[in-house]
Amino acid sequence: MEGIGADGASAASPLPKWGHDAWRIYQYYLDKTTPHTTYRWIGTLVIAAIYCLRVYYVQGFYIVSYGLGIYLLNLLIGFLSPLVDPELEVTDGPLLPTKGSDEFKPFIRRLPEFKFWYSMTKAFCIAFVMTFFSMFDVPVFWPILLCYWIVLFVLTMRRQIAHMIKYKYIPFSIGKQKYTGKKPSASSSGSRAD
Repeated sequence: MEGIGADGASAASPLPKWGHDAWRIYQYYLDKTTPHTTYRWIGTLVIAAIYCLRVYYVQGFYIVSYGLGIYLLNLLIGFLSPLVDPELEVTDGPLLPTKGSDEFKPFIRRLPEFKFWYSMTKAFCIAFVMTFFSMFDVPVFWPILLCYWIVLFVLTMRRQIAHMIKYKYIPFSIGKQKYTGKKPSASSSGSRAD
């Protein structure tokens, strides 16, 4: 009686176990790419170039490219936006400094760099696979889609840059800031008499 349920479970378990093992291996290698930012982005640029070449040679799938462009624009806005938007939420948590006398608080992104990279790479891979199925090749006049996407990009980025200027934040940091010591003031250096 003990073996009745166990035999059925062991017969069906190799497939889920194999799937779980494959997922763990995939996650292991994905985690190993985390510190290699430059190489990750180079790989994404290669994938994007392959996708662009595929669309160019096939001369189609413009609606897929338009959808990909809208999705990438959405990811970019998440990458450039702070986690807590000072316009929308008033919280006791970390906020962006709005005055020069405010305490420095680091910029925390709504969409971290790794998730931005991962989502972008996945999007290019999915769009590339979609170019092999003719049902996604909807006939459209691509210059209109391109113009509409450019208008969306310009308007969205103008709004985002205005938001950055209004709340005085820069979403990029170049290296680690180092303390250089106090700078001598002009009045103390000129008043010294020897």
